[in-house]
Amino acid sequence: MNAHHRLRLSSWLLLGLLLLSSPIWADSRQLDIAQPSQQPLSLTTHVGLLEDTSRTLALEDIRSAEMAGRFRYEQASSASFALGFTRSAYWFRLDVGNSSAESVTRLLVVDNPRISLVDVYLPDEQGGYRAWLTGADRPQGGKAYDNRNFVFPLHLAAHSQQVVYLRVESSIGLLVPLQLWSEQAFHAYEREDYMARAGYMGIAIAMILFNLMLFIALRERIYLLYVTFVLCAVCTLTIKNGMAPDWTLFDLPLNSNVAYYSGASLALSGMLLFMRSMLQTTRLLPRVDRGLLALVALYLVSPLIYAVALPQVSRVAIVAYLLTAFVMMGVGLACALKRQRSAYFFLAAFGLLILGGATTTLRALGILPTNAFTEDGLQIGSSLEMLLLAFALADRINVMRQEKLQAQARLLEAQEQLVETLQHSERELEQRVAVRTEELQVLNSRLEMLSLTDALTGIANRRHFDEVLAKECKRALRVGEPLALAVLDVDWFKTYNDHYGHPAGDSCLQQIAHTLAATISRSTDLVARYGGEEFVFLAPSTGLAGAQSMAEKLVRAVEALALPHERSPLGYVTISVGIALMPRDADSPAQALLQRADAALYRAKSQGRNRVVCDGQA
Repeated sequence: MNAHHRLRLSSWLLLGLLLLSSPIWADSRQLDIAQPSQQPLSLTTHVGLLEDTSRTLALEDIRSAEMAGRFRYEQASSASFALGFTRSAYWFRLDVGNSSAESVTRLLVVDNPRISLVDVYLPDEQGGYRAWLTGADRPQGGKAYDNRNFVFPLHLAAHSQQVVYLRVESSIGLLVPLQLWSEQAFHAYEREDYMARAGYMGIAIAMILFNLMLFIALRERIYLLYVTFVLCAVCTLTIKNGMAPDWTLFDLPLNSNVAYYSGASLALSGMLLFMRSMLQTTRLLPRVDRGLLALVALYLVSPLIYAVALPQVSRVAIVAYLLTAFVMMGVGLACALKRQRSAYFFLAAFGLLILGGATTTLRALGILPTNAFTEDGLQIGSSLEMLLLAFALADRINVMRQEKLQAQARLLEAQEQLVETLQHSERELEQRVAVRTEELQVLNSRLEMLSLTDALTGIANRRHFDEVLAKECKRALRVGEPLALAVLDVDWFKTYNDHYGHPAGDSCLQQIAHTLAATISRSTDLVARYGGEEFVFLAPSTGLAGAQSMAEKLVRAVEALALPHERSPLGYVTISVGIALMPRDADSPAQALLQRADAALYRAKSQGRNRVVCDGQA
């Protein structure tokens, strides 16, 4: 064999080894999503990353064999891909598989609503790909899942695998946190996430209304400036979090990055104006004050710049925001050194806000890692700032009141007696308020008790029963004890009502309720009216035989009442009872327990009434 043939043979052998090893390599990159998890899985080490500097590559190009080898994979796990301020587009490749015998659904989450363009390509049933084209700079109606972030459902059949492609591009700093969630865990996180942001909105709205009322009452411009600043800050954070309405302004979505940066500039303008008024920089720092006015003018016109050249100036804007934060801290410190009282409150309140904004900015620059504090630093700082500033405003009002009282004391000493009288009246008023508050607490306790009690029979109502049933089911599952439930119904009660009238029917229910409470009298048991002529009793730590004995005792006690019932075959009022034990293998033990007891009651009525039937009996 000559050298030429040996070279060809070696080439074919090498190619064969590469082809044989490529599936093994692909399998090593494949992520098995068969097992659900209550925690999100960061995908930074599971996805391949490819930079598209020309921003011209299409899905067909990315899927080619040549491109498949150009994806690089991160070795160290992190919360996100910090790609910085770049004009490039980036492609991500995720190989997923389902090793289980059942189909699974997982949620692919891009946990950053500020990415301008987010394109996800998911395999369809025809062997092709379906494209989801979303992003902050696109209308929100194109989302695959209604959430403030970008969420895409992945459906994998049993023993199947898929390759998912993701393309991102942004006009601002590009930060891509990729996570994989189970549906149940994500829905729980989603509720908590929206509750936290709703709490922030509640604080903000309360502060806006409070300071607006102060402005109306005191006619001081500082409160209006604060309201303007907080309103702009809230709107900016709403856009930042991807929660703005799906509206357009000048052909731009309200959630776009242009709107986000514009809102941040307007918020900083309001903040600077409020700081000037609060710290009185016109008097204390006149030269610095002129520089602050220049910054205000710059930020007021910056939205026009963002509208035409945001990708080119976004990095500069972030740096400007960061420098402005430090300038404001410096101004506050300078005023504090001049013993300006408001400066102490400013440093305490706005220092937290500026610190939160700085962490968010440094995160956008890729300097700080992504976590709960850096991601929502601005929102956390804003919340604390609002609360601390309330003390500053209260102190301002208190100082004004003290100065007014001192001036009055210097002018008219005779007013001291009036002041004492007013203080005495104030103490009396506080005492009256305290007494009234105590009375209201007693009334509230009574109202709470009434809300848990059936008005007709005086025993627990259905609301109270449902609450206790849920708690007892959890307790029984935790300690491993049985839990028995009996559902009882007054036999032929409708005919009783029709024959004797509703007042007699109410009296009948009351007597049965009293008998029920007297018979089922252990401290751990609960008796309740479930609705109409239907009653229940719950017996913790009680087996089926014990509950049956209690129920039969109750049936005999009702018979002993000897309430006449001419339309009953027996001639007197009787009850039917169905008993069941809580199943431990049900998805919803409380609901399953009710269904089984109700089914047992149905069998008791079908077998002739005036009897007790346990779950599982023929």
